[in-house]
Formats: sequence, structure tokens, C-alpha cells
Amino acid sequence: MPAFTQAVAFDTKGYGMDNSSTIQEFISYLKFEKHFSEHTAKCYGADLEQFEAFLAGHASDGHDHAGSADNPWETPSATATATQTQTQVNIDEQIIAADVNTIRRYMAELGQNHYSKSTTARKLATLRSFYKFLVKRDYVTGNPVVTIKTPKQDKKLPKFLEYEQVVRLLNTPPANTWLGARDRAMLEVLYSTGMRVSELVSLNMDDVDFLSEVIHIRGKGKKERICPIGSGALRSIQHYIEFRNRRMANDSGFDSRVLFANKHGKRLSTRSVRRKMDKYLVEAGLDPSISPHTLRHSFATHMLNNGADLRSVQELLGHQSLSTTQIYTHVTTSHMNEQYHSAHPMEQEQ
Repeated sequence: MPAFTQAVAFDTKGYGMDNSSTIQEFISYLKFEKHFSEHTAKCYGADLEQFEAFLAGHASDGHDHAGSADNPWETPSATATATQTQTQVNIDEQIIAADVNTIRRYMAELGQNHYSKSTTARKLATLRSFYKFLVKRDYVTGNPVVTIKTPKQDKKLPKFLEYEQVVRLLNTPPANTWLGARDRAMLEVLYSTGMRVSELVSLNMDDVDFLSEVIHIRGKGKKERICPIGSGALRSIQHYIEFRNRRMANDSGFDSRVLFANKHGKRLSTRSVRRKMDKYLVEAGLDPSISPHTLRHSFATHMLNNGADLRSVQELLGHQSLSTTQIYTHVTTSHMNEQYHSAHPMEQEQ
């Protein structure tokens, strides 16, 4: 078993990994070798921080924090500090020593704290990946998570908009201002390509090929794909770029690479896209719980409803597994059943 190595240096603020070098090493691996995004790495770090706290809490169970028999005048707080110093738990040793029963106890604690099945499944997947990494690095001989079954998920069909609702939303941002033109172009691109919001805000000016009518997308794990883009979305981008270039000409700090910039000329954030969409949903009289990702669901659903094959939709969405895309076949079937029961004359007689 190798000695704990120093992780590649990076800012660990917000990751919750002050004690464990193995966790730091794993997050460095995700960021610098697997090319996971900052957001994804933080999610892994938060899950592992919780597991770290669970291990530390159970390791310290049963310690007596009363005054010692040798010194009855010692205060409980002083004794607690001394006990903590004497019994300091090396969290890495706890991680290495964890077995299948440790993982089961952790899963049980998550259940007692009323975590949903989906959240529990995600935390278990994080541990499975973490211990798989530790096996590869020879920190442990076996993965204690491998025999733990993932909680069975309640099947939830993705929410999507009807085409008429999409059109209403896309027409809501004003086209006569640079921010309005930007927002309309963003919504058009999301629906025209089905890309993720994180992929949208990563777009640069040279990612759009107006001549070939395709767009270059950088997806999860630095995976790249070329996706067709509709002529309507391209016209919206061109209209926005006219405003953008005039704005950039008067702002020396404007980032010339970025396609969708904020009012300060810097790259737009995913949170800003969500806030903008929330505003337009209210103005369009649509369900305010809809997220930008709903446009991705709507894209896939409408493509399948209009005859696109599943494999093509998989490629367009950038899904690694076809099973991920198959959820949309359930959506289209469910929608078809609703239409049947509402439109068939014999069904209406029931």
C-alpha cells in the first residue's frame, strides 16, 4: 500500500477536504485527468465531505468528555480537547479501513435522515467511483461499495413543453436591445440544438459555422461534438452579434472570444441563464418551475415525435449511453396515449 501522496495543487476552498489527502488526490484526478467541470468536482467533493464526517463521527463515538479521575478540577472542555488530541483520527486510515458494513451503515444513516432515493443513489455512485480510484492507486485491495445495490429509482418522465409553448417562450425576449437579442438567441440555440446550459455558456464566437450550419459543442468530460443548428437560430445569433460587436467596440474590457456575454462583456454564467429564463417564463405565462434543461427535454421529445431515430437523438444530445436517451421514448409513448384517449371518439364515449 503506497504512502498518501500530495495531491496536485489547486484551490480546495468549497470542496470540504481539509483532512483527507486521498479525497484531495481523487478530486485532482477528476479535474486534471478526467477533465470534469468545476461544478461536478465540487459535487463529488461535497458528497465525500459528508462521508468523511460520517467516518469521523463514528470514530469518535463513545469518548467520555467528563473531568478525569486524576484531575477532578479539570474542566470538561479542557478534557475534551486533550482527548481529541490523544485520539485524533486519521481520516485517511478510516477511509482505507472502511468495509461493506461501513458503507451499509452510512446508507442506513442517509435513510434515517430522509434523503431521497435519487440523492442516496448519487452519493453511493460517488463512493463507488472514489473507491474504484483507490483500488487503481493501490490504497485498497477491494472496492467495498461494489456489492451495495443502488436504491431502485422512482421513474420520473422528463418535463417538456409543447411546441406552441416553446414558440411563445422564444418570442418573449425583445429583439430590439442587445440583451434582449442575446437572450432570444440563447433560447433559440438551446431548443435548436438540445445542448446543455453549461455547453451554451462555453460557446465561443468561432464555434458557430454559419456556412455549414453547424455548431461546435464542448460537452461533459471535455468531449466535443458537432451539431446541426437551425437557420432560425443562426439568424437570431447573427442579429445578436450585430448588437454585441457594437457594444464590444465601446468596451476595451469586452472578451472578444465569448459568444454569449453578460453586460460587463464577460462570459455568462449558467445561473444567469436560469434567472433570465425565469423572467421570460413569467412574461410568457408559462410554468415558472420549468428550467433551461426543459428545452433540452423538449428538443429530444419533439425530434422523436417527428420521426427522428433514437441513435441520432443520442448523438445530438451527446449521451454516452443509449439507455439515457431511451427515457424520451417513454415520454413520447405517454404523450401519444394521452392524445389517443382525448381524441378517439370511442374513448370519449366512456
